[in-house]
This record gives sequence, C-alpha cells and structure tokens, in this order.
Amino acid sequence: MLPFVAAQPLLDHHCHGLLRSSGDLAGLLNEADGAATASGMPFDSLAGVALRRWCPPLLGLPPHASVESYQDRRAALGWDEVSRRFLGASGLTALCVDTGYTPADLLSPGETAELAGATAFEVVRLEQVAESLARSGVGAADFPDAYRSALSERVTAPSFGITVVGFKSIAAYRVGLELDGRRPADGEVVAAATRWLGGAAGGTPPRLADEVLHRFFIWCGADLGLPIQFHVGYGDKDIDLHRCNPLLLTRLLRALEPTGVPVMLLHNYPYHREAGYLAQVFPLVYADLGLATHNAGARATALLSEALELVPLRKFLFSSDAFGLPELYYLGTLLFRRALSAFLSSLVDAGDMSYADAERITRLIGAENARRAYRLD
Repeated sequence: MLPFVAAQPLLDHHCHGLLRSSGDLAGLLNEADGAATASGMPFDSLAGVALRRWCPPLLGLPPHASVESYQDRRAALGWDEVSRRFLGASGLTALCVDTGYTPADLLSPGETAELAGATAFEVVRLEQVAESLARSGVGAADFPDAYRSALSERVTAPSFGITVVGFKSIAAYRVGLELDGRRPADGEVVAAATRWLGGAAGGTPPRLADEVLHRFFIWCGADLGLPIQFHVGYGDKDIDLHRCNPLLLTRLLRALEPTGVPVMLLHNYPYHREAGYLAQVFPLVYADLGLATHNAGARATALLSEALELVPLRKFLFSSDAFGLPELYYLGTLLFRRALSAFLSSLVDAGDMSYADAERITRLIGAENARRAYRLD
C-alpha cells in the first residue's frame, strides 16, 4: 500500500452506530437477512472472504482462520475489547453518523466515535422527524409548520449534543428516486399528510410512502442549508433496486441547484458510474461507494476504478456505511485504502499521474472533500 494512503486519516461521511452488545455476525455482514443468512451463507461471499482474511489478525488469529475459531475468539475477548481493536485500527478522524436507523440498541454517535479516537457529527434522517411528529399526535393541517419547526430544532438543539452536519433521505426505499423537482405547496403537503396519518393504527403511523411528503422533507432540509444525503442503489430486500438509479433524480437536482445545498449520493452500486456522471455535471453533487466497498471484498479496487472514471476527484468522498459490527468499520477503511492505493499506483506507475498528485488526491478523497462539503472547518 502506498504509505500516504495507509497513513491518511479518513473522515467517514456516512456511517451508523455500533451495537452495544455482540450481534449476529452473519446477519449483519451484508444486506441479506432471514433465510438468506441461513447456515452462514454470507461467509461464502467476497465480504465473508475479506472478513476471514483481514479481521482474524486483530484478534490474535492467523489470516483465513475458520469462522468457528474466529467467533470463539471474538466471544472470549469480549465485545468491548473487540470493538476497541477494530475501531481503533480503522484510522478514522471523524464520523458523520446517521442516527435514523435503530433496529437494535446502538451506542450514541459520541460513544462510537470515542472508540475510534475520532470526532462525532450527526446526520438527521428526514423521515424519522416526520414519524416522530406522527406519533406525537400532530394533525395533518398543522403538519407542514410542525415539520419545519421540528427539523430546525433538530439542528439547533441536537438530540445527542453534537453538531448536526447534514440530513438524509431514504426516498429510495419508500417511493423510488423519480421525484418531481417542484417544491410542493403546503396545501399539497396537508393533503398528503391526511392520507398518511389517516392510516395510523394504534398510534403507529403507516409506512411513509408518499412522494409529495418525501419531496417536502427534502426541500425543508434544503431551506436549512445543510447537505442532503440520498440512499442510492444497493440495499436490503426492502428496496426496489431498479427505482434507485440516481439518474432518476435529475429533475430534482436541477431544481435544487440554485439553493447551493450539496447533494451526497451514497453507495450507488451498481449505478456508481451514473453517480459519477451526475457529480461531474452538477456542481453540488458528490458521490461515494459506501457499503459496496466491503461487500465487494477483493473486487473493491475494480469498483473504485469504475466509480472514479468520470467523477471530479474533488467530489468523491469516503464512507463505510458501517452498521453495528466493529469489523465493518475496519473492513470499510482497509478495503478502501487498498483499492485507492492500487488505483493510484497504476496511474503513477504508468506515468499518467505524478506521485505528488497521488498524495494530494488521497488527502482530498480521504478527508478534505468531506470537510469542505459539510463545512466542518
């Protein structure tokens, strides 16, 4: 690995919290769940192979140790020690933590970042704010103003006592990315909220799957001036992948451009080339590979090379999208470093890039692009 890539502190601009206690290794290794993880199926994937290659040495085992011996050693060391080893070895300087996905008991952003010796920032999920309002009993007629006020309050009085640096939309999961670019009027929002809240059962709001509401949330986020992250592409089986091509966002991107708000396209696989194109032609669009990096294992180098074909190198960011397992923070950073090093080495060795430019690009992608886009300085 190129020495400056190995030493570069990484700013993870999109990840999640760490589990408070040991989780299901097979069930959290990739996006499969339920019967798809039976008999340890995820271990027989490139992500599983990467885990068995790179993670055992941090627990005092040889590379390629069996799954059984790895799990036994993991249990013997204890969850706290395993977490400290993997996050401490990840070389992270800051974590931008999405706090909107909590299917299990997670450490706070600050607690997760502390294990890595890093600074914590929060990313607020737009839909979570709406769901909290629905549970509080807000009426449809009051919903537009109540949502604007609640979202603003999440920034000015953050729940975890750390700086909120951005918002995230999961419209891809609920309605797909073919969103109208037009800002919805309050009357439209009230009508949409009436449909949504009218389906509540026992105080629990139904699935938030109204295009008008998702578009309203995005515009409210843009009004507050913070970057907006979009889940794009690869995800669990709750998603209709063909509706998650970032090109479907084109109308909305055109409409958002005058606001000056950065748009962060997350994950993107298998649409990483399309995301690179959008980052090239729209001045405020950024892209990453997110959770695709560790899922691709040894193929992460090829994936990164494709993602960087068109994207301006000042608009590509590092993220792990790690959730729950400490191994995912480590694999996300390590496989990214290996992929970036191989990509840059091939250009330097061919004479297509200077060594000094390779160092500069590493700084940009590793941390500086995110610091600039999220205004962390």
